[in-house]
Amino acid sequence: MEPTTVYPARLVRTMDPARPTAEAVAVRGDRIRAVGTVAELMTYPGAVLDERYAGTVLLPGFVEAHSHAGSGNVWANTYVGLVDRTDPDGRRWPGCRTLDEVLQRLREAEAELAGPDEPLLAWGLDPIYFPGQPFAAAQLDRVSATRPIHVAHTSGHVCAVNTAVLRRFGIDASTPVPGVVKDDAGNPTGELQEFAAMGLVEELTAGTGLLTIDARALRRFAQDGVNTGTTTLTDLGSMLLMDDDGVELYRSTVDDGFPARLDVFHFGAGVGPVSRPLPEAAERLVQLRELSTDRLRFGNVKLMLDGSIQGFTARLLEPGYLNGEPNGIWAVSPEEFCEAFETFHRAGLLIHVHCNGDQTTQLFLDTLEAVLTTHPRPDHRHTCTHSQLSTAAQYRRMAALGACANVFANHIWAWGDQHMDLTVGPDRAARMNAAATALRLGVPISLHSDTPVTPLGPLHAVKHAVTRLTVSGRVMGEHERIGVQEALEAVTIGGAYLLKRDHEVGSLEAGKFADLAVLAEDPLAVVPEEIGGIHVLGTVVGGDHHASVVPAPGSAP
Repeated sequence: MEPTTVYPARLVRTMDPARPTAEAVAVRGDRIRAVGTVAELMTYPGAVLDERYAGTVLLPGFVEAHSHAGSGNVWANTYVGLVDRTDPDGRRWPGCRTLDEVLQRLREAEAELAGPDEPLLAWGLDPIYFPGQPFAAAQLDRVSATRPIHVAHTSGHVCAVNTAVLRRFGIDASTPVPGVVKDDAGNPTGELQEFAAMGLVEELTAGTGLLTIDARALRRFAQDGVNTGTTTLTDLGSMLLMDDDGVELYRSTVDDGFPARLDVFHFGAGVGPVSRPLPEAAERLVQLRELSTDRLRFGNVKLMLDGSIQGFTARLLEPGYLNGEPNGIWAVSPEEFCEAFETFHRAGLLIHVHCNGDQTTQLFLDTLEAVLTTHPRPDHRHTCTHSQLSTAAQYRRMAALGACANVFANHIWAWGDQHMDLTVGPDRAARMNAAATALRLGVPISLHSDTPVTPLGPLHAVKHAVTRLTVSGRVMGEHERIGVQEALEAVTIGGAYLLKRDHEVGSLEAGKFADLAVLAEDPLAVVPEEIGGIHVLGTVVGGDHHASVVPAPGSAP
């Protein structure tokens, strides 16, 4: 008989309303045998006591339903973001508080490059933090006018390049591609918005871009999951699944010892050309679904409709942007989106749609209603991901149509001040990332990071959804705050539901996978502002133990 290991803890929070707390978890093989008191669990035949977690708090492993495996790659480039970040190896990267600091860090990185033609690649920039201070070719030329320089904005929807790059790729006043920003004289500034424009220079970032992954990137991505208590991750937008070698990369790396579960979504529309006719792509994904394992899941699709609000490339309904900026850029035409959505829906695939602006949420809902009218499908769980400006009326339609929402709570902290003051104004900012409205109207939700856009860390997402505090200390929409329990459910069973995995993960119940987050403190026992700082000691995935490499707050580096 396979042994049953009983793990007592200071507290077990199960996210199972039938038994919300317990003293211990019993694990047999890769599954939970039971939860309960130590005395109860030790009565099971072959029970063995293991007290390694006796002083900790155990929760279901967190479920991140919108992340990118390429976040394991971006650390190969120079980080120039505003805030301090910690990479998957536990190294702390200080932020650049001014554009002069950005330029200085780029100069330091440039001095370390080998040859004069080796490109200088950086990421994490966000000029909205520095209003009125342009940052494009003219500024990057002060680092080097001859070496190619490419700096990706933290959103992933915009980049800045220097004159050497513009010259190398023939980008000039005659370039007709939407998103190539030009000055009053009609000359390109070096800012490239969205994927059609950024694609003109994508050769520079080959092998290190967000959508380019390898085995090392996947492993670092998984370690980031361990460091944050995340046991189920998503690669929400893979460009590799139409290629046999790409599929093999996932299958050979995400094996039984991989320290996370990974759901891979095919990037079906919104970035680059579709590699094959849509029906053929849908059929391939249906076939790939048969290759899924307990650790690796195929058969999902991501469609992208617009850009980022803070980059002014998201599509907004009236009254548009506060400062009168022109409306954003469609990542794919509405006609092409409708065709792709219908094709993948009819194939029985799960679809998550990137909708930052409320105009894109409207298109998602109009399309969903039309497709369901013609091709009914129960329990589809198609998801509006980001759902940043979705209105109460739109959430009512989501509920009526059986749709879900993956809410980008991290934006409240990262760009809340900018949204109130620069992008949409305080009235619409107050209802951004409206988790409370979604729950009140019966829409299933999760909270996500979109890493590397914001750092992976479900506890931080919980904190932001509960407090709705901005960096300056303002509360952005007090009536959209949710409770700690609701937020914890959103990053556990809520995320699992959006991925159609709630029968396997997301709560600690008998028969589910033994996936746990091992925490130093109970999120319900600290003040909400401190939830994001709770130390994660590691995870358990299918009964396998994995240690965090991030030191506890206040400990020596």
